[in-house]
Amino acid sequence: MEQDEKITTQELSEKTRLEAEKVSLPRTIHLVPMDYLSGYSVRPGFYEIFGATAIPGGVNFTVHSHGATNIELLLFRPEEAEPYAVLPFPEHYRIGNVYSMIVFKLNIEEFEYAYRVDGPYVPEKGLIFNRNRYLLDPYAKAVTGQSQWAVMSPHGQHYRARVVKDDFEWGNLKQPLLPMEDLIIYELHVRGFTKHESSGVLHPGTFDGLMEKLPYLVELGVNVVELMPIFEFDEMQDYREINGEKLYNYWGYNTVSFFAPNTSYAASKENNQEGNELKNLIREFNRNGIEVYLDVVFNHTAEGNENGPFFSFKGLDNNIYYLLTPDGKYYNFSGCGNTLNCNHPIVRQMILDSLRYWVTTYRVNGFRFDLASILGRNQQGTPMANPPLLEALAFDPILGGTKLIAEAWDADGLYQVGTFPAWNRWAEWNGRYRDDMRRYLKGDEGMAQVAAQRIVGSRDIYEVHSRKNASVNFITCHDGFTMYDLFCYNEKHNEKNGWNNTDGANDNNSWNCGVEGETTDPEIEELRRRMVRNSFALLMCSRGIPMFLAGDEFLNTQFGNNNAYCQDNVTSWLDWSLLKKNRDMFEFFRYMIRLRKDNRILRTNLSDGACGFPDISFHGVTPWIEHFASYDRYVGVMFAGQEKEGRYVDPQIVYIGSNSYWEDLEVVLPKLPASMYWERVVDTWKAEQELFGSSQTSSVIKARSVKVFMARQFS
Repeated sequence: MEQDEKITTQELSEKTRLEAEKVSLPRTIHLVPMDYLSGYSVRPGFYEIFGATAIPGGVNFTVHSHGATNIELLLFRPEEAEPYAVLPFPEHYRIGNVYSMIVFKLNIEEFEYAYRVDGPYVPEKGLIFNRNRYLLDPYAKAVTGQSQWAVMSPHGQHYRARVVKDDFEWGNLKQPLLPMEDLIIYELHVRGFTKHESSGVLHPGTFDGLMEKLPYLVELGVNVVELMPIFEFDEMQDYREINGEKLYNYWGYNTVSFFAPNTSYAASKENNQEGNELKNLIREFNRNGIEVYLDVVFNHTAEGNENGPFFSFKGLDNNIYYLLTPDGKYYNFSGCGNTLNCNHPIVRQMILDSLRYWVTTYRVNGFRFDLASILGRNQQGTPMANPPLLEALAFDPILGGTKLIAEAWDADGLYQVGTFPAWNRWAEWNGRYRDDMRRYLKGDEGMAQVAAQRIVGSRDIYEVHSRKNASVNFITCHDGFTMYDLFCYNEKHNEKNGWNNTDGANDNNSWNCGVEGETTDPEIEELRRRMVRNSFALLMCSRGIPMFLAGDEFLNTQFGNNNAYCQDNVTSWLDWSLLKKNRDMFEFFRYMIRLRKDNRILRTNLSDGACGFPDISFHGVTPWIEHFASYDRYVGVMFAGQEKEGRYVDPQIVYIGSNSYWEDLEVVLPKLPASMYWERVVDTWKAEQELFGSSQTSSVIKARSVKVFMARQFS
């Protein structure tokens, strides 16, 4: 009998279908079906393109697993809990550990997808495959089921993905590409920035709501907004109700997908075009000279430990994606249940692919890496001298113009401020700047010397490693007190979080100015406002990259809560009515930002000095000192230099005088050449700033205040 005669009726039917399928495809489609599977014509796909990608004539699905024995593609109709089609990847569609399949004639608007993965179950070795679980694609570009804030997924405890159209029109957009020393970073939470009814926006709590505040940010003068996590996260994780208050995972430091934006931050449903609202925001911010950075969380995921949910990475390769103990448990260097195995080649590649995707598809300008020291641990959890992931990110060509900022510590005590593996490419959140400046500002003894070092760029930390533009200076950020609360509370007040006030940091280095919390005492209130002005004045006059928390400019308060991660309410939402009440503070912040922008000498060395002065010098109440005594609470810093543009232009000299003592001090200023005089440009004793020309050689700097002087030429 001939071979053809052995073809079964079913095989003949499938062959006929395939021939018909080929004929029905447009002639421009050169990929043709090779098999018929579960009612669909299919063929092997593009093995190097992970995720689900629309192509002419169908959709390419590619997923990989080192330990799986087989994988099934599940297709769902939107809003339905069970799949309407199950397509097992044929064995010959697998190359190595990669499964890839093109499914023809799928309309991306009509389906969602997930995977089922089978494999060995040996928990003590970290193998926990379970073919009954629906798994989210690690490369999903849009996640369904959480499009509405704080509404549980309608299809249970699993996530599904959508295929996204990448057709956003960027036009001839040119990114700002700001030099590192010119950055002024403004950290904000997308939802909390406009959710309060006082925000006055049409779309509160969304990307569009933030977009409506663009004119405000331009007026303020910041040139970077750093968005707290906007990757898809689960705000319902650890949901609780305490005394009638609903508590969520509001901040978003619990990533579900590293490639998908949080759809509940969109003002409207963006089915199959998820991310367009965010892209529009980035485009318009860039057009106005403002870069957009993302706070990214690659140190752990929302799957938690053994008791946590099981929705993606655990089911695909648990022992690869996570750092596991010898008995298969989860290392917890993140403080959140698990730790991503960042330097495993598979995970390292996923992180690099994710960052490249956000840079190329969303035109993101920079990233701040949460608990970045974890990214430098090896597969046993030990810190590495030259972590391959950090090196790869430092030298990746696509990320070449992208800012990389590390939170240079983790939750297991690894603190690397000044020693983070950087290749002169990474900047760092300078936690020592925050801690030292807080102590100096409130008048602690023995802090003058370190405060002087922080103001001049923390040379004691970074110059020893020849690092430039490495220090991101901050006094406040999302984690801790607001700048106003820093001078209203001696102690944290986190009772509303439901942990009996045991959560949050205890070492706040704060000072309540004499009364804990709210007061009607006008002297205390004025002192608090002056302390905020002192803080921001020194921040804007310090070498390094300044960063501050949204709302600090109009004295926003969290009522003493220093760990408001779960407070999706007025505790965390910016109260924009305070902008009107504290307009003078906004104007002071705006003035100091403009002063920094207009005087490059505040941002970087211009030369080795000017007018016989060194580029950096320290001063007490009398000029020219090398070291401060332990009892000193006055710090004078002078920057001097000239910019060379063919020839030397006029010298730039600035003197910053800071008095954290509780009494007025008579300060002798450094003597200028006869052709120059000191002009006072900042005095934090006053709410309103005005220029005041003076040829005096001394000045009274009042108790707990800051003055800044610029050298001017006599006309």
